[in-house]
Amino acid sequence: MADREPTVIKTGGGGNARWVVAVIVALVVIGALLVFTGVIDIYGGGGGADVNVNVPAVETPSTEKPATDTPATGTPATGTTTTQ
Repeated sequence: MADREPTVIKTGGGGNARWVVAVIVALVVIGALLVFTGVIDIYGGGGGADVNVNVPAVETPSTEKPATDTPATGTPATGTTTTQ
């Protein structure tokens, strides 16, 4: 009988599975950092922003004319006319 050559068995496969696990762990770590640093607010606290706004009161303009206005005809405001 002739001697057979040794059979080579490759171990250590599954390199793709390691990359998938590494990416998932990296995403979980990044997400945890964003939550714990306050960048992402998952509790709905509002971030402490003050949304109360004080608006000054606006008065409507008066439509009454002052008594000192004279008409465009040049007559005095009292309504009397002078003759010569």
